[in-house]
Amino acid sequence: MVVELFTSQGCSSCPPADEMMRELATREGILPLSLHVDYWDYIGWRDHFAQPQFTIRQKSYAHAIGKRTIYTPQIIVQGADFLVGAKPMHLADMVMHQMSAPPAPVDLTVTREGERLSITAVPEGPLPPAMRLQVVRFDPHERVTIERGENAGQVVDYSNIVTEWRPLAEWNGLAPLAVTVDARGPESVAVILQAATPTGPGPILAASRLD
Repeated sequence: MVVELFTSQGCSSCPPADEMMRELATREGILPLSLHVDYWDYIGWRDHFAQPQFTIRQKSYAHAIGKRTIYTPQIIVQGADFLVGAKPMHLADMVMHQMSAPPAPVDLTVTREGERLSITAVPEGPLPPAMRLQVVRFDPHERVTIERGENAGQVVDYSNIVTEWRPLAEWNGLAPLAVTVDARGPESVAVILQAATPTGPGPILAASRLD
């Protein structure tokens, strides 16, 4: 299960949500991913983990559900359940809801072959007509001393900081898919299969992680 957090070092409401990600990172079967957005950089502290593409991804989710405004912190569970703010009980309910759902009928397999990843997706039943296979690279842990902005003076531990989120292939699920990708670098790697809707990202169907 994938839990995305849109966060920023310049957001005073975000440290409690960052702590929630640290707790989730210790749990089996859950892949929390911290995506740092750049739209708070103007208020006095530049988040050096932030990338414009993560702001674009958050906006794409908002568009997919008919929203015009984006917020931090925002948590999205399995591409389907949305939560604004650091609300542990609400998040626990969302995680339980997704964990109790039947898995998507697809076998996603990722193996490391030297400096490359071999990825296969095999349909095992009806799937959405449009899906996107993506590779995510992330740093498992960083500690940051924030010197300016709303969180000035705080030392914050961040978990699973996304450094790259890249599409690999579009897939209609009618035949098996096989892809290889470069796996060099120190970061951990995850592969995510997600439904693609006409308005934006849809539910995440499968994910696999390699450290």
